[in-house]
Amino acid sequence: MTQLPPYLFAELERKIEQKRAAGVDVISLGIGDPDLPTPAAVVEEGQRQLARPDTHQYPSNRGRPAFRQAVADFYRRRFGVEVDPDTEVLPLLGGKEGVAHICWAMLDPGDVCLAADPGYPVYTSGSLLCGAEPVLMPLTAAHGFQPNLDAITAPQRDRANLLFCNYPNNPTGAVIDDDFFERLARFGLEHEIPIVHDNAYSEITFDGYVAPSFLQAPGAKEAGIEMFSLSKAYNMTGWRTGAAVGNAAMIEALWKLKTNIDSGMFEAVQMASVRALAEGSGVAREMCEVYRRRRDLAVAALRAVGIDVDPPRGTMYIWVPVPEGHSSVSFTELVLEQAGVVVSPGSSYGPNGEGYVRISLTLSDERLREAMQRIEQHLRVAA
Repeated sequence: MTQLPPYLFAELERKIEQKRAAGVDVISLGIGDPDLPTPAAVVEEGQRQLARPDTHQYPSNRGRPAFRQAVADFYRRRFGVEVDPDTEVLPLLGGKEGVAHICWAMLDPGDVCLAADPGYPVYTSGSLLCGAEPVLMPLTAAHGFQPNLDAITAPQRDRANLLFCNYPNNPTGAVIDDDFFERLARFGLEHEIPIVHDNAYSEITFDGYVAPSFLQAPGAKEAGIEMFSLSKAYNMTGWRTGAAVGNAAMIEALWKLKTNIDSGMFEAVQMASVRALAEGSGVAREMCEVYRRRRDLAVAALRAVGIDVDPPRGTMYIWVPVPEGHSSVSFTELVLEQAGVVVSPGSSYGPNGEGYVRISLTLSDERLREAMQRIEQHLRVAA
């Protein structure tokens, strides 16, 4: 526990509370928690299932057959990927839980966990909690924010027993439109390193881009698994629902671990998730249009103050280079002190996040517009 840094979003929440206690109207662009509601049909299904006594008992860690089949149907329909609902799908209490627990299922003390840098903090904290060593794979603009698999050394490969990546990418917004997933699957198979693709943002894309699944790549199901989350795809962050999909042996190991840790997903939530997976594509398209509008608003405002930024084609985040003379933290503090706006320092996502901040688009257009106007008023810089 002493090795773990304070969790990024817990620190952001603390700073927000301090400012608000001092009477400051703080606008937070830091945490990616959708402001849009869960689709009405999903809420109605959850309410209906909640009233059924047969959902009130201990669930199975394997999940209801209807839930596993719904995930398999979604993967066939959305990605053209065939998965066995009995052996290649496992319910998760949200993607974060799956990311953390797959570390416990796969890593021994002294193993190496290869993790994207910058990346979701749980990729490294999960490995630290089970005594493994996180080895960071730099994601840089020069390489399209993809890890250079050839730069991973032989000693690192020999000790590695897990590799984490995530596209569309948090925090950079980068997407995959080349053969990276094919190369990643080959790398995992060649070096016997299980791959975990954190597929939290595949349904949030713009400008005609459609995100692929890692499992579409040849050999991917033999190489690893994908963590699919409904949190961002269907505005269900509080419901804690998702699924691990792919390699049957990894799914079995994760199931065995989870039987000793949790008692499964509330079955009313499982059935609400079935409804979301079956009917949520229209809602996802509407949600993407909202985020696209907000993205364009924020990019225009940033450019107006002399900060050039490329509009991302995926996720609800913008990865913003900080002005010259600032670090990620100093610029974050400047924005908070002068404009009353919270952004996430890029360095909190790993050493290669230095020089950037992450802006989240998960608040109303009105509040986002006000936040960007404050930034423009207080932080105009030379182009």
